[in-house]
Amino acid sequence: MALRPDLEIISRWIRPGSRVLDLGCGDGTLLRHLHDTAGVTGYGLEIAPHYVGRAVRKGINVIQMDLDLGLGDFETESFDYVVMTHAIQVVHHPDRLLEEMLRVGNEGIVTFPNFGHWKSRLQLGLAGRMPVSRALPSQWYDTPNIHLCTLRDFETLCRNKSIQILNRTMVDHRHHSGRWMQTVPNLIGEIALYSLRQREPLPA
Repeated sequence: MALRPDLEIISRWIRPGSRVLDLGCGDGTLLRHLHDTAGVTGYGLEIAPHYVGRAVRKGINVIQMDLDLGLGDFETESFDYVVMTHAIQVVHHPDRLLEEMLRVGNEGIVTFPNFGHWKSRLQLGLAGRMPVSRALPSQWYDTPNIHLCTLRDFETLCRNKSIQILNRTMVDHRHHSGRWMQTVPNLIGEIALYSLRQREPLPA
Protein backbone atom coordinates (compact mmCIF):
# COMPACT_ATOMS: atom_id res chain seq x y z
CA MET A 1 0.00 0.00 0.00
CA ALA A 2 1.28 3.50 -0.90
CA LEU A 3 2.24 5.71 2.03
CA ARG A 4 0.03 8.74 2.68
CA PRO A 5 1.65 11.80 1.02
CA ASP A 6 2.27 13.73 4.25
CA LEU A 7 3.91 10.68 5.83
CA GLU A 8 6.03 10.32 2.70
CA ILE A 9 7.28 13.90 3.21
CA ILE A 10 8.10 13.12 6.84
CA SER A 11 9.95 9.96 5.86
CA ARG A 12 12.18 12.01 3.53
CA TRP A 13 13.13 14.27 6.45
CA ILE A 14 14.40 11.33 8.53
CA ARG A 15 17.89 9.96 7.99
CA PRO A 16 18.29 6.19 7.44
CA GLY A 17 19.30 4.25 10.52
CA SER A 18 17.90 6.85 12.92
CA ARG A 19 16.21 6.30 16.27
CA VAL A 20 12.62 7.62 16.16
CA LEU A 21 9.94 8.18 18.79
CA ASP A 22 6.48 8.59 17.24
CA LEU A 23 3.99 10.36 19.53
CA GLY A 24 0.39 9.40 18.80
CA CYS A 25 1.64 6.77 16.38
CA GLY A 26 -1.81 5.43 15.47
CA ASP A 27 -1.58 2.01 13.86
CA GLY A 28 2.18 2.28 13.41
CA THR A 29 2.15 2.85 9.64
CA LEU A 30 4.94 5.46 9.64
CA LEU A 31 7.28 3.49 11.91
CA ARG A 32 6.70 0.31 9.92
CA HIS A 33 7.52 2.12 6.69
CA LEU A 34 10.64 3.73 8.17
CA HIS A 35 11.83 0.40 9.53
CA ASP A 36 11.32 -1.39 6.23
CA THR A 37 12.76 1.29 3.92
CA ALA A 38 15.35 3.10 6.03
CA GLY A 39 16.41 0.75 8.83
CA VAL A 40 14.92 3.04 11.46
CA THR A 41 14.43 1.77 15.03
CA GLY A 42 12.26 3.24 17.76
CA TYR A 43 9.01 3.32 19.67
CA GLY A 44 5.50 4.57 19.25
CA LEU A 45 3.31 6.09 21.96
CA GLU A 46 -0.45 5.73 21.54
CA ILE A 47 -3.41 6.06 23.90
CA ALA A 48 -6.16 4.34 21.87
CA PRO A 49 -6.24 0.58 22.59
CA HIS A 50 -7.44 -0.40 19.11
CA TYR A 51 -4.52 1.44 17.50
CA VAL A 52 -2.08 -0.08 20.00
CA GLY A 53 -3.27 -3.55 18.98
CA ARG A 54 -2.91 -2.80 15.28
CA ALA A 55 0.58 -1.36 15.77
CA VAL A 56 1.68 -4.43 17.73
CA ARG A 57 0.42 -6.68 14.94
CA LYS A 58 2.65 -4.72 12.55
CA GLY A 59 5.63 -5.51 14.76
CA ILE A 60 5.95 -2.01 16.22
CA ASN A 61 7.30 -1.40 19.72
CA VAL A 62 4.40 0.62 21.10
CA ILE A 63 3.62 1.92 24.59
CA GLN A 64 0.07 2.81 25.58
CA MET A 65 0.44 6.28 27.06
CA ASP A 66 -1.33 9.62 27.40
CA LEU A 67 0.81 12.41 25.90
CA ASP A 68 -0.52 14.83 28.51
CA LEU A 69 1.61 12.94 31.04
CA GLY A 70 4.73 14.23 29.27
CA LEU A 71 7.92 12.42 28.26
CA GLY A 72 9.62 12.25 31.66
CA ASP A 73 10.29 8.51 31.23
CA PHE A 74 12.66 9.20 28.33
CA GLU A 75 16.23 10.42 28.73
CA THR A 76 17.55 13.57 27.10
CA GLU A 77 18.68 13.06 23.47
CA SER A 78 17.68 9.40 23.51
CA PHE A 79 16.27 9.68 19.96
CA ASP A 80 17.37 11.32 16.74
CA TYR A 81 13.81 12.37 15.88
CA VAL A 82 10.56 12.76 17.79
CA VAL A 83 7.53 12.84 15.49
CA MET A 84 4.02 14.04 16.34
CA THR A 85 1.43 14.06 13.54
CA HIS A 86 -1.99 15.68 14.05
CA ALA A 87 -1.69 15.58 17.83
CA ILE A 88 -0.17 18.82 19.13
CA GLN A 89 -3.58 20.56 18.96
CA VAL A 90 -5.28 17.89 21.11
CA VAL A 91 -2.93 17.98 24.13
CA HIS A 92 -3.47 20.28 27.07
CA HIS A 93 -0.01 21.90 27.09
CA PRO A 94 1.38 21.89 23.53
CA ASP A 95 4.17 24.33 24.42
CA ARG A 96 5.49 22.04 27.15
CA LEU A 97 5.23 18.95 24.97
CA LEU A 98 7.11 20.71 22.18
CA GLU A 99 9.94 21.49 24.62
CA GLU A 100 9.94 17.87 25.80
CA MET A 101 10.10 16.61 22.21
CA LEU A 102 13.24 18.65 21.60
CA ARG A 103 14.78 17.52 24.89
CA VAL A 104 14.24 13.84 24.11
CA GLY A 105 15.11 14.10 20.40
CA ASN A 106 17.73 16.00 18.44
CA GLU A 107 15.02 17.06 15.99
CA GLY A 108 11.23 17.20 16.12
CA ILE A 109 8.65 16.83 13.36
CA VAL A 110 5.17 18.24 13.94
CA THR A 111 2.02 18.41 11.80
CA PHE A 112 -1.26 20.18 12.59
CA PRO A 113 -4.34 21.69 10.88
CA ASN A 114 -3.94 25.37 9.94
CA PHE A 115 -6.71 27.45 11.51
CA GLY A 116 -5.64 30.37 9.32
CA HIS A 117 -6.83 28.65 6.11
CA TRP A 118 -9.11 30.87 4.04
CA LYS A 119 -12.16 28.61 4.50
CA SER A 120 -11.81 28.84 8.27
CA ARG A 121 -11.49 32.63 8.06
CA LEU A 122 -14.55 32.83 5.82
CA GLN A 123 -16.78 30.70 8.06
CA LEU A 124 -15.72 32.54 11.21
CA GLY A 125 -15.78 36.03 9.66
CA LEU A 126 -18.94 35.87 7.55
CA ALA A 127 -21.03 33.12 9.12
CA GLY A 128 -19.88 33.81 12.68
CA ARG A 129 -19.51 30.10 13.35
CA MET A 130 -16.62 27.84 14.28
CA PRO A 131 -15.15 26.42 11.06
CA VAL A 132 -15.93 22.92 9.82
CA SER A 133 -13.91 21.60 6.87
CA ARG A 134 -12.34 18.42 5.58
CA ALA A 135 -9.20 19.25 7.54
CA LEU A 136 -11.29 20.20 10.62
CA PRO A 137 -14.34 17.94 10.30
CA SER A 138 -15.70 18.03 13.86
CA GLN A 139 -18.28 20.37 15.35
CA TRP A 140 -17.18 22.70 18.16
CA TYR A 141 -18.85 20.49 20.79
CA ASP A 142 -17.32 17.15 19.80
CA THR A 143 -13.90 18.13 18.46
CA PRO A 144 -10.76 16.63 20.03
CA ASN A 145 -8.92 19.83 19.11
CA ILE A 146 -8.46 22.10 22.12
CA HIS A 147 -5.56 24.31 20.94
CA LEU A 148 -6.06 25.23 17.30
CA CYS A 149 -3.55 27.65 15.82
CA THR A 150 -2.38 29.28 12.61
CA LEU A 151 1.09 29.07 11.09
CA ARG A 152 1.89 32.50 12.47
CA ASP A 153 0.84 31.41 15.97
CA PHE A 154 3.04 28.33 15.79
CA GLU A 155 6.05 30.18 14.41
CA THR A 156 5.70 32.85 17.10
CA LEU A 157 5.77 30.08 19.73
CA CYS A 158 8.92 28.68 18.13
CA ARG A 159 10.63 32.08 18.26
CA ASN A 160 9.62 32.55 21.90
CA LYS A 161 11.00 29.11 22.77
CA SER A 162 14.25 29.59 20.76
CA ILE A 163 13.24 26.76 18.42
CA GLN A 164 14.77 26.73 14.95
CA ILE A 165 12.53 25.80 12.01
CA LEU A 166 14.48 23.53 9.66
CA ASN A 167 11.75 22.73 7.13
CA ARG A 168 8.16 23.79 6.51
CA THR A 169 5.72 22.56 3.92
CA MET A 170 1.95 22.60 3.48
CA VAL A 171 -0.57 20.08 2.18
CA ASP A 172 -4.33 20.04 1.66
CA HIS A 173 -6.93 17.80 3.33
CA ARG A 174 -5.99 15.01 0.92
CA HIS A 175 -2.36 15.47 2.06
CA HIS A 176 -1.29 16.68 -1.38
CA SER A 177 0.92 19.72 -1.89
CA GLY A 178 0.92 22.54 -4.45
CA ARG A 179 2.78 25.72 -5.44
CA TRP A 180 0.23 28.15 -4.00
CA MET A 181 0.28 26.42 -0.63
CA GLN A 182 3.99 27.15 -0.37
CA THR A 183 3.65 30.70 -1.73
CA VAL A 184 0.83 31.82 0.60
CA PRO A 185 1.01 29.10 3.26
CA ASN A 186 -1.01 30.67 6.09
CA LEU A 187 -3.91 31.39 3.75
CA ILE A 188 -3.93 28.43 1.35
CA GLY A 189 -2.37 25.53 3.27
CA GLU A 190 -4.74 23.29 5.24
CA ILE A 191 -2.21 21.13 7.09
CA ALA A 192 1.26 22.26 8.17
CA LEU A 193 4.38 20.10 8.45
CA TYR A 194 7.43 21.37 10.33
CA SER A 195 10.81 19.95 11.23
CA LEU A 196 12.46 21.65 14.22
CA ARG A 197 15.39 21.66 16.58
CA GLN A 198 16.34 23.58 19.69
CA ARG A 199 18.42 26.61 18.76
CA GLU A 200 21.94 26.53 20.18
CA PRO A 201 22.55 29.23 22.83
CA LEU A 202 24.75 32.09 21.77
CA PRO A 203 28.32 31.94 23.16
CA ALA A 204 28.87 34.03 26.27
